Amino acid sequence: MADATDGDTRVSLLLRAVRPYGEGDPVDIAVRDGVIVAIGAGLDVEADEVVDGAGGVVLPGFVDLHTHLREPGREDTETIETGSAAAALGGYTAVFAMANTDPVADTAVLTDHVWARGQQVGLVDVHPVGAITVGLGGERLAELGAMADGVAGVRMFSDDGKCVHDPLLMRRALEYARGLDVLIAQHAEEPRLTVGAIAHEGPQASRLGLAGWPRSAEESIVARDAILARDAGARVHICHASTSGTVELLRWAKAQGIAITAEVTPHHLLLDDSRLQTYDPVNKVNPPLRESSDCAALRAALAEGVIDCVATDHAPHAAQDKCCEFAVARPGMLGLQTALSVVVATMVAPADGGAPGLDWRGVARVMSERPAQIVGLPDQGRPVDVGEPATLTVVDPDASWTVRADDLASIAENSPFDGMTLPARVTATVLRGRITAFDGKVRPL
Repeated sequence: MADATDGDTRVSLLLRAVRPYGEGDPVDIAVRDGVIVAIGAGLDVEADEVVDGAGGVVLPGFVDLHTHLREPGREDTETIETGSAAAALGGYTAVFAMANTDPVADTAVLTDHVWARGQQVGLVDVHPVGAITVGLGGERLAELGAMADGVAGVRMFSDDGKCVHDPLLMRRALEYARGLDVLIAQHAEEPRLTVGAIAHEGPQASRLGLAGWPRSAEESIVARDAILARDAGARVHICHASTSGTVELLRWAKAQGIAITAEVTPHHLLLDDSRLQTYDPVNKVNPPLRESSDCAALRAALAEGVIDCVATDHAPHAAQDKCCEFAVARPGMLGLQTALSVVVATMVAPADGGAPGLDWRGVARVMSERPAQIVGLPDQGRPVDVGEPATLTVVDPDASWTVRADDLASIAENSPFDGMTLPARVTATVLRGRITAFDGKVRPL
């Protein structure tokens, strides 16, 4: 038994019968003042609250590098409060809120507001992502230094939803980012190759009469930005990698020692463009759902570590923005509450009976540890061990559940997984020793 109780047997929280990383026999985890103070079987301590983990897997709390919370500006689709609730229920303890709000988060006033609102809600750490360019316009750099030095201490900048397509501007952003020790995250899409595009360019789109979004639109920017990052000596992060070609470019860039990282979304791991046959706009996303061969390449790359982490790209939309013609529907999908289950379905216990790509330690790596490392969060993604922050997620690996979009915590209901039965479910989320979600319900401050 690991023990740091110093003879004091009173603790604030006791997790009974859990298995760190899904390994070994169940143990108890005792928490005091937000820190794990003891781990062992049958701990003899008094606790203010006892939670029966029922043999569940305990992991470091999940970190999402790519979330759209829509506040300010589109509170009819999501708010920091409802998005935080969805995150906590999905096992997340930190999320990074993208800058494409209205107004755009391109000043310290806006990013500090998002941070403060997240702290007020208190269910997860909401880290604002600052815009790279003013108004996402792609013409001049935003106040990167002011946002990095603000109360929020912005760690990542992105024009996500739009690509920083001007190579000189992207070069300057990377040079500034190096001096500030912050991360530039790129939505890799050469806009001149995607004019009017609404679906992956391939046989499926041709049959359905949908304008095609080619793989080369993504891959050309990935290649360009890898080279720009190399020359600037800066770090660059590729948002929502979606093609087999991107995987090969990432492999090449990492072999050259370029400081490049990448994320993949749960929907790009599981769903392919065969879903477009119904013309249901719930399946419209940017980048688009690709072919099954791309899904396979992304899963292999995630297992190998060529793709570093999973990020949800949680993108709520109002009904009127989705219940319309496919061509004019807004791209995006919900993802916070289903992410863990989709990762299990594709990587841990593949539904097709294939060999697992990840074990539970691997899940911790791609959903918690690597995301926290990429953005430099010192108190997230930490090991489940004595002396470490009690920022944890408890999972029932044997559960299965049917997704009902109208039962999710988000205001919007645009989940492509609606009606699907998925494996595994988060049963408890703990943020610095405080339970934020338990048994399908959030616990607000």
